Amino acid sequence: MPPPADIVKVAIEWPGAFPKLMEIDQVSAQMAQQLHERIQSSSMDMKLDALKDLANSSRDITFAQEFINLDGISLLTQMVESGTDFGDLLSFTLTAFVELMDHGIVSWDSFSVAFIKKIASYVCKSAMDTAVLQRSLAILESMVLNSQDLYQKVAQEITIGQLIPHLQGKVILYLHSSAMFSVCLKFYFSLVCQNVIRSNKPINDEMAHQLYVLQVLTFNLLEDRMMTKMDPQDQAQRDIIFELRRIAFDVECESNNSGSIEKRKSMYTRDYKKLGFINHVNPAVDFTQIPPGMLALDNMLYFARHHQDAYIRIVLENSSREDKHECPFGRSSIELTKMLCEILKVGELPNENCHDFHPMFFTHDRSFEEFFCICIQLLNKTWKEMRATSEDFNKVMQVVKEQITRALTIKPNSLDQFKSRLQNLSYTEILKLRQSERMNQEDFQSRPILELREKIQPEIMELIKQQRLNRLCEGTCFRKISSRRRQDKFWYCRLSPNHKVLHYGDLEESPQGEVPHDSLQDKLPVADIKAVVTGKDCPHMKEKGALKQNKVLELSFSVLYESDEYLNFIAPDKHEYCVWTDGLNALLGKEMTSEFTRSDMDTLLNMEMKLRLLDLENIQIPEVPPPIPKEPSNYDFVYDCN
Repeated sequence: MPPPADIVKVAIEWPGAFPKLMEIDQVSAQMAQQLHERIQSSSMDMKLDALKDLANSSRDITFAQEFINLDGISLLTQMVESGTDFGDLLSFTLTAFVELMDHGIVSWDSFSVAFIKKIASYVCKSAMDTAVLQRSLAILESMVLNSQDLYQKVAQEITIGQLIPHLQGKVILYLHSSAMFSVCLKFYFSLVCQNVIRSNKPINDEMAHQLYVLQVLTFNLLEDRMMTKMDPQDQAQRDIIFELRRIAFDVECESNNSGSIEKRKSMYTRDYKKLGFINHVNPAVDFTQIPPGMLALDNMLYFARHHQDAYIRIVLENSSREDKHECPFGRSSIELTKMLCEILKVGELPNENCHDFHPMFFTHDRSFEEFFCICIQLLNKTWKEMRATSEDFNKVMQVVKEQITRALTIKPNSLDQFKSRLQNLSYTEILKLRQSERMNQEDFQSRPILELREKIQPEIMELIKQQRLNRLCEGTCFRKISSRRRQDKFWYCRLSPNHKVLHYGDLEESPQGEVPHDSLQDKLPVADIKAVVTGKDCPHMKEKGALKQNKVLELSFSVLYESDEYLNFIAPDKHEYCVWTDGLNALLGKEMTSEFTRSDMDTLLNMEMKLRLLDLENIQIPEVPPPIPKEPSNYDFVYDCN
């Protein structure tokens, strides 16, 4: 028999490796032979040491192959079936067995019923060593996963009821078959929720993976209904649609003799239209699409029966709107059910490395139906917030999907927490989150974008400066400063159109509009202004008896001009304070530093960036500019305009 292809390849590419491989095989064979003899020793201490070494060495596939060739698996099963070894001896025996079987060399179908019964007996015992219990559960799980025949034998020896005490003790065996964990599902989920989900102890990775597997397999029980089309001729299925109509409009089933056939058809068509079905004449056709098939109808019936008030409100609320603004309950339910199946990956096999489970789905035995009931009400709410029409149906569904997925990311512990989270994810909030994330994308932090921002920033700053100076030209009415109590005396100040003179003067009363320059007798040339001071540095804030309230202090500023004289201001509000301090600093050629300037800069700069990048939507912007091509050998191709 020729050697395997991979060994031939190793021998050709690495000639010195082949003797090494032969040497390793010889060492493994010798070690396997020694351990095979030692575990049969009459000395308990020698046997225990041998089993410890065997448990560690069995992880190596070369050693495992040699030990199995010595009929080592049969030896271990005989030791287990004899039942003479307990405690550490049994624990290391089962550990070695699990490690050897994990290599996939020996088929699981080769084990006897006596061995299965013995392993099952360890699981059923109330007082059993934890290590032995865990290894026994692992062996039973592998049998169920790898052999349908063994699954039937294991099912006869151990039931869900016998596993429940171990669940309460934080040890779980998940037999990966719907027939096993669909039994007593409500009670089973209650125990998982009480003893694992809501336990004070943290959930480790292994437990998280098992909970994820249980979640996936539970939802996969829905696959059959999801892939079942409705039979329009099946009267039992049609009765479900009649039940939806009866609950919504509180009508009794009409007898066959009540009115003409045409009248009854017209009445049914009208009601089915109000219910939001696509096919008003025969709504059963709507459920022939798979997915979601009959699962959508099941969800609708559950919602109508268990949340009757919410169901009636949604149907009647939408049937009273204009046709283009109604949110069709039937169509929405079908598309929503399909979306939820996609989000929860109904029908897909579990991922071996995934730990992503949702605690809230273990708090209710009808969690998928309750999940649907919350989401259908969310859809109706979002439809109203978006003021959507029938043409916006797909846009609404996209927003609803984003709301659901965002709410699921926080892993709510209950359906009520999930519902509360959705309340905070309104359509307006989704728009804000989208804008924030868009601005934080890598494209907006790339070097070309940052360079563009720096280039645009001076233009925006100049625009803000012009706006501030224009406001100063319009002028503002200020209240006169007095050491006495508040007096209704005012003065007005404004900048000349050529930005060279400040005109100001007293007023008898607050003006209704702008005050002309001619009525303001006092003037202050801008060229004479030396500085602008604010807050505590203002002279009118240092005077005895001056108002010392923080609000007044924040609105105070003064203009220092020649001969060390001041023109003192108290702005009517924060906006006018920022406008005047920015404007005066701009006149003096200084930087505008108010919080209003920063806010205006961010708003205008972001808007300008979006407008300039509008044509580059979904286009990757390179980090490095493209190379400049070489100059042509001649310019004869240039068109002569003359």
